[in-house]
Amino acid sequence: MDLTRSKTGILGLDEIMHGGIPENHTVLLTGPTGSGKTVLASQYAYMGAKKYKEPAVYLSFEETTDSIRRNALNFGWDFRALEKSESFAFVKYDPYGIDNFLNNLEGRVRELGAKRVVIDTISALDLFLRDESEYRRLLFNLYQVLEKLDCNTLLLSETVPGTPGLSRNGLEEFIVDGVVVLYYKMVNSSFSRAVQIWKMRGAEHSEKLHPFKIKKDGIEVYHTEEFHMKTKDQ
Repeated sequence: MDLTRSKTGILGLDEIMHGGIPENHTVLLTGPTGSGKTVLASQYAYMGAKKYKEPAVYLSFEETTDSIRRNALNFGWDFRALEKSESFAFVKYDPYGIDNFLNNLEGRVRELGAKRVVIDTISALDLFLRDESEYRRLLFNLYQVLEKLDCNTLLLSETVPGTPGLSRNGLEEFIVDGVVVLYYKMVNSSFSRAVQIWKMRGAEHSEKLHPFKIKKDGIEVYHTEEFHMKTKDQ
């Protein structure tokens, strides 16, 4: 079955996804600190609004919107111009006050007509909820809200060194439609980055590990190359 896909606009990433992210998919973007999650998410949101005319909402629980705007300008991504054209919106949310989180998110997405949503990071919510069952319930409710909004979503999370899970508590990867894993490894005395499409429900994609670099104009994935996870200690 042929799927309609939305291009990420990130050089090489669409190629390893065999055309982009299938429409109306919620995708977990996960990896360790320093792997490039926020850069990739910012580039995805910016390219959607700027190049593909897909309005985007970027919800941040931790980093301030001014900080994200400032870092984005280093790559030439002017979010303020998109905000003025009402094709993009930042939402800064205090994880201590998450009672109306889903209603507010849904309202902002509908108001903007957003086709792309970034939530940075979903892990922050886990730190402010009383127990795992409450967090699990919130994740399911979030997934259901996003599904009916007919948009593509990146949920950012973190891998925890020394644990087998793809997220902080190992729940998110079983709920979402897709998982993209970023790696940041010491190879030959320097750090290298790689990306792998861990899963993409109902869609073909590369199953290999591909190197990528964060360059002056954003992320570039080397889709014709394969990254070998070999450290200096191996």
